[in-house]
Amino acid sequence: MTAGAATRQEGPLALICGGGSLPLTVANAAAARGRKVVLLLLRGVADPALAEHYPHHWVYVGQGGKLRALLRAEGCRDVVFIGTLVRPAFRQMRFDLWALLKVPTLVAAFRGGDDHLLSGVARMFEREGFQLIGAHEVAPDILMPEGALGAAHPSERDREDIALGLDYLNATGRFDIGQAVVVAGRRVLAVEAAEGTDLMLQRIVDMRSNGRLRTPVGTGVLVKAPKPGQDRRFDLPAIGPRTVEGVTRAGLGGLAVAAGSSIVAEPEKLVVEADRAKVFVVGVPTPAQG
Repeated sequence: MTAGAATRQEGPLALICGGGSLPLTVANAAAARGRKVVLLLLRGVADPALAEHYPHHWVYVGQGGKLRALLRAEGCRDVVFIGTLVRPAFRQMRFDLWALLKVPTLVAAFRGGDDHLLSGVARMFEREGFQLIGAHEVAPDILMPEGALGAAHPSERDREDIALGLDYLNATGRFDIGQAVVVAGRRVLAVEAAEGTDLMLQRIVDMRSNGRLRTPVGTGVLVKAPKPGQDRRFDLPAIGPRTVEGVTRAGLGGLAVAAGSSIVAEPEKLVVEADRAKVFVVGVPTPAQG
């Protein structure tokens, strides 16, 4: 074990929690590996039920000074950002004095895609002595394995769509836009942008309902993969039961994600939902990125 890896196994671990079920999944996995876990819950974003499970504090988005003080008071050097968070407008953020002093840095971070923003915020906290690490580094079991989860498997036609989707994401990811695409019959039907995966899938539902999309139900694939050069400590592609539900409503055949660099939330529930809907969920090798 390297010195860096050893450090990441010592002391309390702080999870700065956005929405969804991933924060609890990561907290449980880290605790099972012997780490004390402290949750920093973002008000209006994190699930209030998280407060029932671990020591916690509530903070508003923008309260960087309060967050810094809480991390120090809890003795947390290692910090993980986990969960969904819609990018707030500057006017929606509740800056405290420490954050106000950092506004020029924050403005520069906001002028770019999500990966640019998260990396910029991370550098601010690293200058304060904290170590920002990936959720998969403290809970490696959350990563998608290679191969199919559940009973269904992709057909050869599906695999062609998957390959096209991965090529597309590799080519466009450098623009720091999104991590997902829907492909059917080697045709790109939808690309994820700021709206996120769920609303992108809803666009497929809407196109079916208004007649703009006439591909047969049960064909087409949602493909997710990290962006080339992405800071993998933050915002790895993630799937869960809700993703399977969205794929099913959209009438697709299944979903494929980059194995080893995508996160699976609630895998047991995901498999039950996929088998019920007869859609495939498959981890595929991450292509060489360039």
